[in-house]
Amino acid sequence: MSKIKIGILTISDRASQGVYEDISGKEIIKVMSEYISSDWTPLYQVIPDEQHLIEEKLIAFSDEEGCCLIFTTGGTGPAPRDVTPEATENVCKKMMPGFGELMRQESLQYVPTAILSRQTAGIRNKTLIVNLPGKPKSIRECVQAVFPAIPYCLELIGHPFLDTNDDHIKVFRPKK
Repeated sequence: MSKIKIGILTISDRASQGVYEDISGKEIIKVMSEYISSDWTPLYQVIPDEQHLIEEKLIAFSDEEGCCLIFTTGGTGPAPRDVTPEATENVCKKMMPGFGELMRQESLQYVPTAILSRQTAGIRNKTLIVNLPGKPKSIRECVQAVFPAIPYCLELIGHPFLDTNDDHIKVFRPKK
């Protein structure tokens, strides 16, 4: 079996220009390293808040690189340059609104501004794309909320079994 590829796409004008270090994408890699025990590799990139670039990279990670899962971080707020959800919707065939609903519900336990977040998720061919917030603490909270459903979702869209580390996360799979 080939190594599992997971795309990690940080969307930030300033991080892409080197104004500051991207810590959000690195947090996703850290969390996935804790949660996944299967052999996997991250495909990581930082790009500016440009919708066409986001769409191009999501398509490349999915169609050319064969990622089963892509996490984005950043660009999910109400600001004019926050266009990650629009890019995700444009490249996906099926939207999975439950992911965004659960992430906002989780974040609302910590900050009332969680209602401003527009994260979503969708499926492009055989790739699950999940938009995460931009702050590392929020990333961990949101991934912890939605990850229990991700391995089974990946199986349903045609990927092999993803082994996880029960010491860090409990995932749900229906009994066969």
